[in-house]
Amino acid sequence: MAKICPKGFHKEDLENPTPIFHLLYTQNIMTGRWKLMILDYLTDGDKRFSDIQRHLGGLSQGSLTKQLKEMEHDQLINRCVYPEVPPRVEYSLTDKGRDLLPILELMVAYGEKYTNTKLFKKK
Repeated sequence: MAKICPKGFHKEDLENPTPIFHLLYTQNIMTGRWKLMILDYLTDGDKRFSDIQRHLGGLSQGSLTKQLKEMEHDQLINRCVYPEVPPRVEYSLTDKGRDLLPILELMVAYGEKYTNTKLFKKK
């Protein structure tokens, strides 16, 4: 079974990846309270930091910065800084980020199918 340690995946899992390793890798890059909503919002095109923050209901600057840095590190988004005063920063999806969109669509379909079950109905 693949294992994730605080610094990433164990060396032996990287050397001999299994299907569960690939599943855990995908889960790992999508994990984060706001990442799925950021990915969805960026499907419409490039967005500025303040636009993303406003779209997410005024999420704190620190929390949004953390999520964006992780997504940039995982190569899901591009960060483009324009040499203006004040600097303008825009975020966009990379090809790797766009490749996640069909997975998000499947997650939506799954949610549509099961959100009417007793589990989600108010008592």
